[in-house]
Amino acid sequence: MDEIRLKDYRCFREEQTAKLAPLTLLVGENSTGKTSFLAIIRALWELANDYRIPDFKEEPYDLGSFDEIAHFRGGRGGRAETFVAGFSTTRPNSHKRASKPLSKKFDVTFGKDGAVPVPVGRRFAYGDTWIEESFEEDSEKNHVYVLRAATHRGSWEKRVIRGKRYSLQDHTIPPHVHFSNSSIPGRNQAGDPEYEPREGSPPISSEDKEILREFPWFDLSLSGVRPFASAPVRSKPSRTYDPSRFTRDPEGDYVPMYLADVFTRRNRVWTELKRRLQEFGKAAGLFDEISIKRLGQRDSEPFQIQIRKAGANLKGPLRNLIDVGYGVSQALLVITELLRPDAPPLFLLQQPEVHLHPSAQAALGSLFCQIAGNERQIIVETHSDHLIDRVRMDVRDGSGALKPEDVSVLYFERDSLDVQIHSLGIDDEGNVLNAPDSYRRFFMEETTRSLGL
Repeated sequence: MDEIRLKDYRCFREEQTAKLAPLTLLVGENSTGKTSFLAIIRALWELANDYRIPDFKEEPYDLGSFDEIAHFRGGRGGRAETFVAGFSTTRPNSHKRASKPLSKKFDVTFGKDGAVPVPVGRRFAYGDTWIEESFEEDSEKNHVYVLRAATHRGSWEKRVIRGKRYSLQDHTIPPHVHFSNSSIPGRNQAGDPEYEPREGSPPISSEDKEILREFPWFDLSLSGVRPFASAPVRSKPSRTYDPSRFTRDPEGDYVPMYLADVFTRRNRVWTELKRRLQEFGKAAGLFDEISIKRLGQRDSEPFQIQIRKAGANLKGPLRNLIDVGYGVSQALLVITELLRPDAPPLFLLQQPEVHLHPSAQAALGSLFCQIAGNERQIIVETHSDHLIDRVRMDVRDGSGALKPEDVSVLYFERDSLDVQIHSLGIDDEGNVLNAPDSYRRFFMEETTRSLGL
């Protein structure tokens, strides 16, 4: 994803665009919409890549009902009847017409169905080609499914009357299939209506239908692949663990079981994962060695996670994870997910620096710079200056593969009841670009006071 667009969503009233990069850092005061921003990214991903209706109450983001999500100004301003979100992306596409990177746009309008937000319109666009679906009510109170499409030759519209209220919740298939078949789901009893020209366009031709049928959609390889979304408060360590089936969860409860499974069943994967975990542990000053200790002869018996921190001239003993400080266990949950070989292409992380010493927070910044890239996008909500400064210095020094344009800093600034997102950049010297006057004002005032000026 290259950018996110929002309007009337939570605290974001005005239509605005936020720039994303392989590594994006979300900064700003508490309660300025950073978690809501992460939540809408996951929702858009699922709608575009997996045609899945998002659940705005799914952990780690519980945004509540439609009335709690649509922007509300109070008084005469009232509550927005819909909210809109979208994204743009430029990436290689496996489609036969997409031999080079493509810039594509996807936008969704959400309406209210009872208390639940549901998609009531969506638009896919690429250049002068686009397909748009919406659900409207005509003058006779009929519910109408409307499909509009355009190529370089013109635009057309097809309207199908439905006998009940309709939304994309009932209609999640990709709209380009309409141009591969003679009918569309939910057609009326009279048959499938023809596409009518719009705004002086010529009749739709077989060439137009071919262009629309071959529309360069989002990467089909991402279907069924979900972003990893972490919670700000993660799982507590245990002295012993009982093996069980593991499924990814925001708190990281599954990570010990995953590590034990890899240790037991996939020796080559474990060797490489252990090497990378220990590499980070040393850089962060957290640990020098990690191991799994089985408490029985069978895989089904309990196990422990053990950590070793060496001294200046001594190797030091292995200690139980629960005995080496809370920060180690909290970091382990995040870095394991980042380093596992089957990691997803998108990470949405909330305050990964929690419980970490400043030096370990900085090491996290370096790890993000090493992992983020064209195939792995990391979006991080953080309150850590140490993490941000390390990213800036690593980019300046060329310590990793990231260039200045590969890092975006989104500053969330409250303005009365609304929030403005400022897209900031980093230059070759690691300086933050385009920052408003309010950015870091608190820190400058504290420094001035500390110096007695």
